[in-house]
Amino acid sequence: MASTFASLKITNFRWWLGATLASNIGTWMQRVGQDWVVLTYLTNESGTALGIVTALQFLPFLFLSPYAGILADRLPRRKLLVWTQGLQGVLAIILGLLTLHGHIQLWHIYVMAFLLGSVSAIDAPVRQTFVAELVPPNLLANAVGLNSAAFNGARMIGPGVAGLLVAAVGAGWVFILNGVTFAATIAALLIMRKDEMRELPSAPKAKGQLKEAIAYVRGRTDLKVIMIVMFVVSTFGLNFQVTSALMARVAFGKGAGEFGMVGSVMAIGSLIGALLAARREKPRVAFVLGAGGGFAIFAALSALMPSYWAYVFATIPVGLCSLTMMTAANATIQTTTAPEMRGRVMALYMMVFQGATPIGSPIVGWVGEHWGPRWSVLIGAIATAIVIIAATTWAWGHWGVHIQGRWKWPYMEIISDVRHGQDPAEIHEDVALPVSKALDESVTRDTGKARQ
Repeated sequence: MASTFASLKITNFRWWLGATLASNIGTWMQRVGQDWVVLTYLTNESGTALGIVTALQFLPFLFLSPYAGILADRLPRRKLLVWTQGLQGVLAIILGLLTLHGHIQLWHIYVMAFLLGSVSAIDAPVRQTFVAELVPPNLLANAVGLNSAAFNGARMIGPGVAGLLVAAVGAGWVFILNGVTFAATIAALLIMRKDEMRELPSAPKAKGQLKEAIAYVRGRTDLKVIMIVMFVVSTFGLNFQVTSALMARVAFGKGAGEFGMVGSVMAIGSLIGALLAARREKPRVAFVLGAGGGFAIFAALSALMPSYWAYVFATIPVGLCSLTMMTAANATIQTTTAPEMRGRVMALYMMVFQGATPIGSPIVGWVGEHWGPRWSVLIGAIATAIVIIAATTWAWGHWGVHIQGRWKWPYMEIISDVRHGQDPAEIHEDVALPVSKALDESVTRDTGKARQ
């Protein structure tokens, strides 16, 4: 248990985690309120409109993330976060005021979603890499896991509270409250002990920095596998904003409270996955592939549930597998990327991961509206299964992997054959182990095998 919460002994990280928990609760509340306004107040349960809103919120990641990564590598991260968090708070309050005064229209939601997405696209790579300034390198994977736990703990609380508040006082106050929660993050950033921070190396201003990051990723087969897998899964499978709303409202005819309950219950599995991730010191590509396979299976099963409560509880393993997959991908990239490249590489990852949403959300929303809500979930399960099978088959041929059963979680382990006498650093690069002599014990020359 102590290893699970090891990063909490760092004062700056405790402040950051508490503040982001409060802010994330507000963010989840706003997502539920926004989706509910679109579905019930501004449209006649239009899945397409809901997909467009989600797409606009994530579209800026496609063209802003690479440049945000350059900013994350070049500028002071703490100061940049103060500005991005403040702007997100202002946008939430504006949306709340429009709603409270009865002036809200669908195009307002579209514009605000795009503006919020633009700020988030700049904020995301900075926020992801900022964690590395708060904890020592040996605690980074643990801190990433706890960060995900806070995010999903907020996801347990936020949707349920939002559903109750929307029913009691309306969505406008939910937006206002979200705007206020960003003040907690700004306060935490301002009171952090600067002398205890571990400032990452900054990249000097120079031409070709984006090309340099792209070349770095192209030279890493492990990063390419992760990004391809996460692009497909994010495009078709991780559209919970759209699918949960359609399943609750259209498939089962439920109200705002029940819609919020779906997100809260799913987050139980996500929180468990985040806490398990925090215990792993050495993230692996294998966890991405294994958890992705589990996500495909459980997502398909959830789509076939005959009743609302059966569907709600079926989302718990969906949340567990999806969070394990996302955290393993995030931690693997962060812990195996050179510090001076981390911001740009994480930005490319965020572009692939978050930027896939504007491509997939309208498609998933259209499928849900015309084929039915269950197909909006099933299309993600099918796409995920295809890419996981393809990636595992590729790894089988190029990394010499095979699957070995286990009697404890995660119930299977992927083993990669290593040629005798091969440099461990070469193996580390391909299977996403940190290129560090401290981790060379992961490669056992005597047996000729390296555990991924």
